[in-house]
Amino acid sequence: MLKFLKTFRKDEDGAVTVDWVVLTAAVVGLAIAAYSTIETSSKGLIQAAGNAVSAENDGFSK
Repeated sequence: MLKFLKTFRKDEDGAVTVDWVVLTAAVVGLAIAAYSTIETSSKGLIQAAGNAVSAENDGFSK
């Protein structure tokens, strides 16, 4: 039984799995944060472009 416990303690197969799970979760979290930032910025840019086009259209109709 003591030999089994020493072998179990030295086994690192599960630690690699935990490392990959943590790494994958971090990558997914960063991707979500980047998507959120890009989405917010692009909505503002699209709104500004729409306002500029609308202002140009108003200038031509007068």
